[in-house]
Amino acid sequence: MTSKGDLTKARLAESMLELIQTSGFSGTGLNAMIEHAAAPKGSVYFHFPDGKEGLGVAAVELAAKQFETLIAEAAESAGSAAEAARAVIAALSAIVSGSDFRLGCPVSVVTLEMGAESERLRNACVAAFESWIAATAAFLEANGVDAEEARSLATVIVSTIEGAAIVSRAMRSVQPLASAADVVATLIEQRCGAGEAR
Repeated sequence: MTSKGDLTKARLAESMLELIQTSGFSGTGLNAMIEHAAAPKGSVYFHFPDGKEGLGVAAVELAAKQFETLIAEAAESAGSAAEAARAVIAALSAIVSGSDFRLGCPVSVVTLEMGAESERLRNACVAAFESWIAATAAFLEANGVDAEEARSLATVIVSTIEGAAIVSRAMRSVQPLASAADVVATLIEQRCGAGEAR
């Protein structure tokens, strides 16, 4: 059973994540986050004694888990690796467009804003990207791509999706994500086909 304290800690991380997506890490103040979470001020320092940096790490870790779940669900329901990639990108497109292009990937936001300022936050972002690359690589391996190539291809896929999400938000159009889906799906089909042929 989840304790009241655990629920409060989770709510604080969720609020921080939402505010990072809309206001950035630097633009999110602790008071705004506390108001958004509807939590007592003392609970922030009780659960996150290192303050905003600790909350940022928790938010990045939450974002990593959410996207890992999205990858796993797409892998489970799709008929092929290429279809799974399209499903992930379609889900991300829906988030971006459904928020009127205010939401994207909070991990990229924290990386760009804080990567050179906080080693702890940078490491949390590295771990998040790594978890997505590893999950994608494992799925590619399961679809016939050898381990070394799967890792390289997974890195390209995650990087392409991240970049397309940023460009889509800038252009206020999901076309960059749609184009990324076409390219990624074609690349996967080619590599999975090559793996089956070997």
